[in-house]
Amino acid sequence: MTPLLLLLASNVFMTLAWYGHVWYGRSHARPALWVTILICWLIALPEYALQVPANRFGAETWSTAQLKILQEVIAIVIFLVLNAAVGREWPRWNEWSAFALILAAVVVARWPAATPGH
Repeated sequence: MTPLLLLLASNVFMTLAWYGHVWYGRSHARPALWVTILICWLIALPEYALQVPANRFGAETWSTAQLKILQEVIAIVIFLVLNAAVGREWPRWNEWSAFALILAAVVVARWPAATPGH
């Protein structure tokens, strides 16, 4: 449960760092690009502080590939929530379909794999 919570929190920071300036820029004057980059790096710093322990703790239960796939699904869920709440945008049908395929990848990745020789 700890890795999941850490990944959720880290992705909130990362989504805000990556897209917050776009959402903000739609209704406000945009600062210089270098200022935006600096602010985004400062927002992203807590993301790294949460992501590293999430992966370390998560590696005790999941493979690194499973962790990456889980992280991508969490990133999409956080993005969808923030994009609707802050960005006021909803995905189109083809984007929903793409998100569903990524979710299916998590299910496939967590499916018990046959061990060679058994």
